[in-house]
Amino acid sequence: MIFGIPFDGTSSYRKGSSLAPNAVRQAYVNLESYDLYHGIDFTQVKICDLGDLFESEDVKEVVDSVRQIVTLIRSDGKVPIMMGGEHSITVGSIGCFKESTMIIIDAHSDFRDEYMGNPLNHACVTRRSLEILGSDRIFSVGTRSVSRDEFESEEFRKVRFFYSDEVSEKGIQWVIDEIEQRAGPSIYFSIDMDGIDPAFAPGVGTPEPFGLPDRDVRALLRHFAPRIEGFDILEFTPVHDNGNTSMLAAKLIQEFIGSRELSRHKAHSNR
Repeated sequence: MIFGIPFDGTSSYRKGSSLAPNAVRQAYVNLESYDLYHGIDFTQVKICDLGDLFESEDVKEVVDSVRQIVTLIRSDGKVPIMMGGEHSITVGSIGCFKESTMIIIDAHSDFRDEYMGNPLNHACVTRRSLEILGSDRIFSVGTRSVSRDEFESEEFRKVRFFYSDEVSEKGIQWVIDEIEQRAGPSIYFSIDMDGIDPAFAPGVGTPEPFGLPDRDVRALLRHFAPRIEGFDILEFTPVHDNGNTSMLAAKLIQEFIGSRELSRHKAHSNR
């Protein structure tokens, strides 16, 4: 089940991610419905768009509402696909996946204990997720922006950060193999679009050069999709986009759905 969270109340640079869900929907309807790689006809896949959550300026209220929505979706046996909005909303969703491994695509460590006086700021999402999941269960890929206070925190080493240069030097398959050694059977996958290089995703709130290529993110999605039980894609702003970012976000959603469907079909044929 897909739903949008049009919230960017704690964004600290370029606002506009509250407009992203509808921009992605507009891009998605312009994608072809048949996927050559997966062999999936998306017109035959059961996909439900619940629309957007009501708008609020209170981040705690939004996070609590996300938790309630994701709880309902999971209780119905469905996979939540959340479109943001800013990264703070992930805290509400990950609270419903306390037994899961978390994979984050992000340029920033987002490991501040608070930012601008707010512990639920978008710059704190990885720190809050660590408090929910515990040590050695979060893998953040594409990191290239960290404050000194974050880096020197004793808690920082409880998350495995794969720096962008490290991924470039060793390859995405090495990252996949490293995560596989410790990942559990259930995965929550969170994409902050600024983890992807601005050449591929220019329309983000806090762009950082020297990021991940789009194909690396796709490789991670394709590999782990059969075990992903919750998914979000966030932090892109149509205000600063040329159309590339929204289209890439739409395609990544389609890649996730297609990879899960392909896995499901293979499992069914092997019975």
